[in-house]
Amino acid sequence: MGPAPTQQLAAAGVVADSTITPASRQEAARFLTQATFGPTEAEIDHLMAIGYEAWLKAQFDAPQPTLSHQAYWEMRNTALNAVKPGHGAGADELVHSFWAHALAGPDQLRQRLAFALSEIFVVSWADACGADNIRGLASYLDMLGRQSFGNYRSLLESVTLHPVMGCYLSHLRNQKEDLATGRVPDENFAREIMQLFSIGLYELQTDGSLKLDGNGQPIETYNASDIAGMAKVFTGWSWDCPTWPQEGCFLWGEGRPDGSATGRQFVNNMRPYSRYHASSEKRFLGVTIASASFFPSPESDLNVALNTLAKHPNVGPFIGRQLIQRLVTSNPSKAYVQRVATAFNQSGGSMRAMVRAVLLDPEARNTASALSSTTFGKVREPILKLSAVLRGVGIHSDTGYFLVSPTQEPATALNQAPLRSPSVFNFFRPGFVPSSSATARAGLVAPEMQLVHETSAAGYASFMTNLMFAGVGAHGFGNANRSDVQFNFNLDPTDGWLKLSDQPQVLVDLLNERLMYGAMPAALKAEIVKAVSAVEFRVPGATTAEQVRSTALTRVRSAVLLTAVSPEFQVQK
Repeated sequence: MGPAPTQQLAAAGVVADSTITPASRQEAARFLTQATFGPTEAEIDHLMAIGYEAWLKAQFDAPQPTLSHQAYWEMRNTALNAVKPGHGAGADELVHSFWAHALAGPDQLRQRLAFALSEIFVVSWADACGADNIRGLASYLDMLGRQSFGNYRSLLESVTLHPVMGCYLSHLRNQKEDLATGRVPDENFAREIMQLFSIGLYELQTDGSLKLDGNGQPIETYNASDIAGMAKVFTGWSWDCPTWPQEGCFLWGEGRPDGSATGRQFVNNMRPYSRYHASSEKRFLGVTIASASFFPSPESDLNVALNTLAKHPNVGPFIGRQLIQRLVTSNPSKAYVQRVATAFNQSGGSMRAMVRAVLLDPEARNTASALSSTTFGKVREPILKLSAVLRGVGIHSDTGYFLVSPTQEPATALNQAPLRSPSVFNFFRPGFVPSSSATARAGLVAPEMQLVHETSAAGYASFMTNLMFAGVGAHGFGNANRSDVQFNFNLDPTDGWLKLSDQPQVLVDLLNERLMYGAMPAALKAEIVKAVSAVEFRVPGATTAEQVRSTALTRVRSAVLLTAVSPEFQVQK
């Protein structure tokens, strides 16, 4: 028997020595910043005790949550309808479920990766297909979680056949060509599955760099003919319902809204309808599927298409680079991309192998090099800024359901909400470059900066200020008079953060560890310590308990707020 896969990858330089534990709590916090929705004290302790590889194995082997996103939505739908019939769950309840898993779920890596994949394989409740079928959208997020550590080919098929994706990119109810009427198959999904979900626009080297033709120009991975041929594959797929494969089922499904807790048409995979599937020859990406004389097979044609895409040499560097961007750094080196793509290719397309390679790569784990680099790191997207602060400082949900309200408004919130991208191209493009910027002059990309403008920057600062005092989210069930999610220090006079209020330097050092993995610059640290030390409500000789508590609360709130709105925190190194 040969060496274990991890040993083989380590020997090839693909991963660092992952049997060791982090050298410091700061390094543990930095790893958890990349692999979770934010470090907590308990998770740092756990990682320090068992090391990177054992932590990853535990996360890979962790069971799916008992209360899935779909199950949560259905539970809340039933409860809300019981209180007020006809007013069941909607998008808010999907968002609540997202935050419950992000902030308190034990399977942090799966949930973090599902979120990352939701920004590559995009569906959205900004679109009617998502907004009208939130239960289906919840099941889509569950599907991404199930497929996060599996095989890419299986992930691609699950994405393709999910009815919310079928609606969003219009290959649900897609019909074969009709020469008499001039109808041609819808090409929307055929184009995006190649451009966004698998191989990208141009042929790539394993290190993610462009292959060039004899004239030094990029080589396109596909053309209009490939799109037209691929579009025929995605004909004849529609809803799963009790009357399948009857015509009515193909055209109208079950004929009832997705709000029904028992409806399955926006939850179950789409089903094949041979009658509506193109029987003509299909040519794409150098593959030809011969015409069918009698009964064309949607399943067989789909297998050929997905196998062709999954085996394409672009998949490793194309998907791998995006996962590096989502988890670690916006501008990975060619060597980093190549090591990740190689791990993916050698594993036969394992998402688990790709994720391990992303997180354990020497470039990802070399903290000293990363912190001193002017090109390594990424702007934190708004959802991850909020989750890191909430998890790092410690919170309580009055209901236990983490009722964080949707946060898409730029002027008053985060300019981003889970699964609410404005288009299939996500909230930001992987190659986005801020115009007339130092980033552009350096030839770098900064994807998350596509969300940043004057309104959103001010909105974030205002949102975080309100969070310090009022908490976040909807009021709890019944007659609760405060936001559901509160910092522990707002509720418990014995909270550990409050105990540090008279030690501003220690307080800021702990925030530096928990939120910035020891990377807070000395100047920023001194500035926050000075500001916190200046907060004083106590009157010498006449101090009251309320003055002591007000001083402690305001100092802690100020320290957390100044850290969270600092440019240094908003860039993950």
